[in-house]
Amino acid sequence: MLSQTVEYALRAMASLAYRPEELVPTPELAEMTKVPSNYLAKVLQTLAGADLIIGRRGVGGGYRLAKPARDIQLLDVINAVNPLQRIRSCPLDLENHGTHLCPLHHRIDQAVAGVIEVFGSTTLADIVESNGTRQLPLCDAVRTKQVTAQLRVQK
Repeated sequence: MLSQTVEYALRAMASLAYRPEELVPTPELAEMTKVPSNYLAKVLQTLAGADLIIGRRGVGGGYRLAKPARDIQLLDVINAVNPLQRIRSCPLDLENHGTHLCPLHHRIDQAVAGVIEVFGSTTLADIVESNGTRQLPLCDAVRTKQVTAQLRVQK
């Protein structure tokens, strides 16, 4: 249901939420999120254009969240990259359907509504803070910590 670009955007934003006070360079973010650097750069530009992140070029540059993680819903990220849309009328443009959806499209619309509800009620802070403790937001937390430590040493 979600595109690869949306997945990459969510990974990047979750990683930035974990390090809110830092400018994270694109190569470091690419390594942490396992997203190709060139592709990630385009995703980051889109997120910056949606005012979700702030970037600074040059030595010591990178990206950070534009506002606190608690103020950014996952739906904001998704809609910046590839908006989720409800089905409002027959996708087949059948005149006899109009705004009355057939059973198939009605179910699809219900599913999209559920996804919108979940992502609209989840913030980036929810992803990195669980039970009062901060945790790395990506699946391979041990590897992410190692990569982050290695990249900091290399600077």
